[in-house]
Amino acid sequence: MSLTSAGTTHLSERDPKVSGAEMVAALVPPPQFDGATFATYRTDDAYPSQQEAKDLLEVFSSKRSAPASRGGFFRRGKREAPLKPGVYLDGGFGVGKTHLLAAIYHDMPARRKYFGSFIEYTALVGALGYQKTVELFRGADLLCIDEFELDDPGDTMVMTRLIAELVPTGTKLAATSNTPPNALGEGRFAAQDFLREIQAMAEHFQTIRIDGTDYRQRAVDGHAVVLDDAAYESAMTDAAASALVSDDDFGAFIRHLASVHPSRYIRLIEGIGTIGLRDVVGFDDQAAALRFVAFVDRAYDAQIPIRATGVPVDQVFRADMLEGGYRKKYLRAVSRLVALTHS
Repeated sequence: MSLTSAGTTHLSERDPKVSGAEMVAALVPPPQFDGATFATYRTDDAYPSQQEAKDLLEVFSSKRSAPASRGGFFRRGKREAPLKPGVYLDGGFGVGKTHLLAAIYHDMPARRKYFGSFIEYTALVGALGYQKTVELFRGADLLCIDEFELDDPGDTMVMTRLIAELVPTGTKLAATSNTPPNALGEGRFAAQDFLREIQAMAEHFQTIRIDGTDYRQRAVDGHAVVLDDAAYESAMTDAAASALVSDDDFGAFIRHLASVHPSRYIRLIEGIGTIGLRDVVGFDDQAAALRFVAFVDRAYDAQIPIRATGVPVDQVFRADMLEGGYRKKYLRAVSRLVALTHS
């Protein structure tokens, strides 16, 4: 994302608009993954599943067949079963799932391919309508879905229907999440018909587990940087000398997020070189906390540093939030917030 000016603006005063055509054009990997390849994915020898996942996904994204296993002296090698039309990368945050998803996108010799977050696809359905979205993607070679979410049963139904219509037409699917597809609704929803929908979707995917430790936490000391008022003013003044920065009261900013659809958060930060948040406080409302998580995802995709005062941004989620059904989403946000305050 290019920076077009220097100075200071306020995110709480921005009201971004995004057309359907612009949303479709944005369905490509985030800038930080422009160069993501299988060759640049660094596996950790302590977690063999990383190399195994990489090998499988290289086969999935190419025209090659799965390799045959080695046979004995009098036995022929056994050829692995063909991969399903979809692969589902399951693992904790920071193990390189999005890197591998982007590598699939870049590596697959496809004429029509799309890469977006779950929320971007559901927002597109909202903008274009379901049938027009189906027609748009019909015949596509590849659909990459990053961070498959189940926050809204209606959105999940839309995605399962979309997947069910595209698979028979030859579209290959690749998705990531922090839980396997048959456990996505666990701890959140109890409706049996909803669980049946999840099971039906899961049949289209081969789940590939990726274990490991969060690479972001390996690079920093594990805590978000918090500034006092003087250090904050100095940091923002320095940043504003060469790029456009945002400076917002945290409470006003969080209230503003409620008025902007999450699909437009990427436009909210367009052109911003540094995000400044003053007087950060903890969340009492889960809906507001989840909107902040969605915002953090977009800020992290764009690799925009965060400078903040008040409560450390990695401590804004209550203990009961971190132990509930959205635990992995909050922990992912904490990991990303720590990294952005150090960048």
